[in-house]
Amino acid sequence: MRRCLDLARQALGQTAPNPLVGCVIVQDGEVVGEGFHPAAGQPHAEVFALRQAGKRARGGTLYVNLEPCNHHGRTPPCSEAVIAAGVAKVVVGMVDPDPRVSGGGIARLRSAGINVLVGVEEAVCQQLNEAFVHRVVHHRLFGILKYAMTLDGKIAATSGHSAWVTSPTARAEVHQLRVACDAIIVGGNTVRRDNPLLTSRQETTPLRVVMSRSLDLPSEAQLWDTTIAPTLVFTETGTQPEVQAQLIQRGVEVHEVPSLTPAAVMTHLYDRGCLSALWECGGTLAAAAIADGSVQKILAFIAPKLIGGTSAPSPVSDLGLTRMSDALELTQMAWRSIGPDLLVEGYLRQANRE
Repeated sequence: MRRCLDLARQALGQTAPNPLVGCVIVQDGEVVGEGFHPAAGQPHAEVFALRQAGKRARGGTLYVNLEPCNHHGRTPPCSEAVIAAGVAKVVVGMVDPDPRVSGGGIARLRSAGINVLVGVEEAVCQQLNEAFVHRVVHHRLFGILKYAMTLDGKIAATSGHSAWVTSPTARAEVHQLRVACDAIIVGGNTVRRDNPLLTSRQETTPLRVVMSRSLDLPSEAQLWDTTIAPTLVFTETGTQPEVQAQLIQRGVEVHEVPSLTPAAVMTHLYDRGCLSALWECGGTLAAAAIADGSVQKILAFIAPKLIGGTSAPSPVSDLGLTRMSDALELTQMAWRSIGPDLLVEGYLRQANRE
């Protein structure tokens, strides 16, 4: 099953709106077939593994981190392919939450006389596809807020200078995190102040998204180079048509909404088929995204530094909370060292009240 997960990760950031799935087929203790789902519309992991195994799949054991589908979508049902191949046993990491599948694939395999074991490495399987599960269950995009701060809670000095809060090791971790997401979202202030590139420094780079009500954006910015990665700018209806035209001429996609909010952006990205969005914004936009339910997970990189400054910006601005008893709590907490820095992650309890 762990090998299935490793195979599935090879398609990070490429399968939306589909999940990450890997498959391994074993015969007499030997791996005879492997595969993973590379992208929506492509064959599923089971099909690739069965093709590689050929006749050696008969009587073997098939491992897959997500329940095989049992319905006709863009591709035929995997359950029928598994049955036709003569597989004797199927080991499933987790049940598919999609109501078109949920339990149906497992039931179909069992009705064909196949021994099915469910729940192996289930927690890891759930975590790998948490964005897919959230999309299916809540019909919303999965939002992750990532920020880097000093030990005294500052994301920049009083001058606004913020390069670099954390170590190169932590920044490399962020690049890997970007690979796994479908979009990275920043506000206009971040573009003006930092001129970010927002790429993963790898072959797979997510959609770069800018939110700006005023479109008071620099005419030259790294984000306008769409030969590197696509860029989408959100603004409000009728804002600076000439600036919109200039951006479109540069290859930037511009989308107008009546009221520019994090929720409106997330709804649009959901409709585009995205699974997850990474918020790499300043404190004001971060607070707005948290307040309207656009953030489910927090990743805080903490550097062993002190910068001070009563006016130095913090990662989350005003949430309108005035009592400590009103503070938003995180659950499922985890932390680990990344070089000299610490990564703390958890899930917003408020975001899970649906």
